[in-house]
Amino acid sequence: METKKRTFTLRFSLLANIPDELWEDEDFEEDAWLEEWEAGIKPRLIRAIFTHLRSFPGWQARIRNRGVPPVDEIEIVLERTLSARPPCGDRR
Repeated sequence: METKKRTFTLRFSLLANIPDELWEDEDFEEDAWLEEWEAGIKPRLIRAIFTHLRSFPGWQARIRNRGVPPVDEIEIVLERTLSARPPCGDRR
């Protein structure tokens, strides 16, 4: 059996534009925007991606850990195993 591979990258760059006045505020939490991404936005985005990918029959989706912290990278592996014989009812 031969395995074919292809890589597709979807990269998010997160930016926060912080006005100078906020740095002067003692109550300003400079990492709150990043915590919002990690705790709220990213988990829901990952769930939505998996829900969509798993809606396609014959495809399997899983996360692969390559030793990079999940804060920095999440790799999703999509796998499709093709059959050598046509499905029932297909006479080709």
